[in-house]
Amino acid sequence: MQKKTPDYDNVFKTMKSRHKRLFIPVINITFGKNYPLDTEISVLPSEGYLTKNETTDGSVEIEEQISDLLLRIGNETYLLECQSYQDNSMAIRIAEYAFITARQSALWDIGHAVIPMPAFTIIYIKRSDNTPPKTSVTFTFPDGQTVTYESDNVILEQFSKESIVENRLFPYIPFYVARYEKEILAKGGIDHVISDLTYFRDELLRLREAGELSDAELIDLMGFVNTIITHITNGNQNEERLVKVMGGTIIETESEKWMRQGIQQGQAKMLIELGREDGLDDETILQKIQKKIGLSLEEARNCLKKYGKQPV
Repeated sequence: MQKKTPDYDNVFKTMKSRHKRLFIPVINITFGKNYPLDTEISVLPSEGYLTKNETTDGSVEIEEQISDLLLRIGNETYLLECQSYQDNSMAIRIAEYAFITARQSALWDIGHAVIPMPAFTIIYIKRSDNTPPKTSVTFTFPDGQTVTYESDNVILEQFSKESIVENRLFPYIPFYVARYEKEILAKGGIDHVISDLTYFRDELLRLREAGELSDAELIDLMGFVNTIITHITNGNQNEERLVKVMGGTIIETESEKWMRQGIQQGQAKMLIELGREDGLDDETILQKIQKKIGLSLEEARNCLKKYGKQPV
């Protein structure tokens, strides 16, 4: 069984809910579009249907299926699935998501229905020998007609750090470090990982100064990077060194200190919100804030007081 990766899912989910405009360049590059960055974009509901899954004991359980990102620009609908590993069921899952999505915007009259299928792609954070370059879905009808839709998969390992920044593919930045997972987990050198992270940090700061990123986008992107780092390192000897790249330096200027504190606040807010969603108690959330961000207990409590109000 593949390792569960809730941190990857949480980062992608949080990014789509808070910073949906950042996905416009992803749509442009992936599907050959040219939408301006101020184009109105709508994130559509991505849940609401059930499927049967067999459990290990042979029984059947009903499980709600949720796609990663379903959005609409103008009259076009796009389905983006983010995967940290190859799953043999992805093609059929894409077909299920696509059909249910199409049903929401179907047109019909007496004796006829038009079902507009969305454009789709699968974003693979990691690559293995079995990761497919394309995903295709073929619909076969009783009279022998077949219709096939094929889409190129996005393999993040094929993107250089320069191309990600040049094309403003900001949603890919948090997951970039996953290509170095083996090196990060080993005891070898990680100077090249530090170099890449430093490049992203400096470029994000430059683009913020140029007005291409807001403060919230900048802080969250840096926080997302550290969330993935802590997921990969899981407290090993490389964690502190890697997290510090996005979280400040030993000798700080006033602007760097302001940036570090803002980043930590953003990271703490995300951990608190995710903790609330997962039903965690305050003590567990405080421990996560201290471990993952490095805040003191007092600082963690202040963040929880500021951002942790329970919804009415």
